[in-house]
Amino acid sequence: MSDFGTMEDFEELLSAVHKRGMKLIMDLVINHTSDEHEWFIESKSSKDNEYRDFYIWKEGADKELPPNNWASIFGGSAWEHDSDTNEYYLHIFSKKQPDLNWENKKVRDRLYDMVNWWLDKGIDGFRIDAISHIKKKEGLPDLPNPKGEAFVESFDGHLNQKGIDQFLNEFVENTINKFDALTVGEANGVTVEDAEDWANEDTGYFNMIFQFEHVDLWGSKGTGLDLSRLKTTLSRWQNALDAKGWNALFIENHDLARVVSVWGNDTTYRKKSAKALATVYFFMQGTPFIYQGQEIGMTNVKYETIDDYRDVASRNYYQGEVAKGRAYEEVMTYIWSSGRDNSRTPMQWSDAAYAGFSDNEPWMKVNPNYREINVEESREDPDSIYHYYRSMIQLRKKEETLIYGTYTLLEAQHPQVFAYIREDQSKQFLIMVNLFAEETTFNLPDEWKLGEKLLSNYSEKEQSGTILKLQPYEARVYEVEKIE
Repeated sequence: MSDFGTMEDFEELLSAVHKRGMKLIMDLVINHTSDEHEWFIESKSSKDNEYRDFYIWKEGADKELPPNNWASIFGGSAWEHDSDTNEYYLHIFSKKQPDLNWENKKVRDRLYDMVNWWLDKGIDGFRIDAISHIKKKEGLPDLPNPKGEAFVESFDGHLNQKGIDQFLNEFVENTINKFDALTVGEANGVTVEDAEDWANEDTGYFNMIFQFEHVDLWGSKGTGLDLSRLKTTLSRWQNALDAKGWNALFIENHDLARVVSVWGNDTTYRKKSAKALATVYFFMQGTPFIYQGQEIGMTNVKYETIDDYRDVASRNYYQGEVAKGRAYEEVMTYIWSSGRDNSRTPMQWSDAAYAGFSDNEPWMKVNPNYREINVEESREDPDSIYHYYRSMIQLRKKEETLIYGTYTLLEAQHPQVFAYIREDQSKQFLIMVNLFAEETTFNLPDEWKLGEKLLSNYSEKEQSGTILKLQPYEARVYEVEKIE
């Protein structure tokens, strides 16, 4: 694994981070391993090997078909045949990522030892990958298949299953709870009704969780932002965890396309819309996360050929859809708009070769717009998205109300504006954002009086009164006064 550096490299990084008063959070993957991991190499070597039951192996149905009809999240069967032992192993993600058998206590104990080893080394916490998938449905049954497909979506077999609480309680009691460590669980499938179990301040498994209900809207509406559902979803999570738990706030990650291309406008209003979208989520109750490149407004990429893509999900999707007879342009249009490689292109540091990411050719092509969109340019431009993020961070740090205050949605039915109040006993703030490319007006409710404008992505003159005109993708943050 020397390609990824040495332990000495890591220790140097950890030391340098801590010297700067920063914290280092690691990604923790304990649902599966690589198929090149020594455990799996041993496991597949023989049915009698002591590591065989570290993974989930089954005989095929009728000896020739996979054990059940589950589809992998990345397409095709969730089972891969091993010719040497004539059995199948389960992989709900890639066949390169065989699932660990959490029903085996030896597996759990080995995982806990590994987690504690890293915490003893002095890291500050974990982002815990795919943790809601570790429990599989008892018996691994076939799932309903009304369309008679070869394989069916398998989430009902492995997502937030009954009994997962026993695994999670044991996990945190044997590891995280012994340390002063921050934990963020990637908790796909966890509903707002379950949220307190997962992220309660006193009894939750983790400090906070990444929930995906709001970003799932990306796939449900191909014509852009569904603002009404976005308001409903984010507000529901804000209210559910208020005074009980803590939200992990995000609008981009490594599994999503670039938000400015999906929900914003990555041409005429790239800067304005990127700032607007940032303003919406950044001042909610919770901890905001910024994904690399989001802070400079990096956009989706349009590679002309599937050969330029590295994401296994996109490549599997392409092969499957083309095999069904769909046109090349139709298939690629989906990948161009929604593929995961949109957010995985090399970070754009400068307008130098390979965007300043490396002196050598990277593993995938750089987005061609790196000459215009890069960190160096953003730092020099006082009106950049980068400097806007810095302003938002400074404002949050200055005003504790924007961190701990309650959340109240305003004008839920407004077709263009996402507006809400953050307040506590000492201060009140209005966050108001037009999320579309058309001008609009917003009627300030009678009980609120505008105070100082603290932040905006426009340099328009100050407005007074209760009817406020908003430019395309205009965002504003005001201190306000409640009129009794």
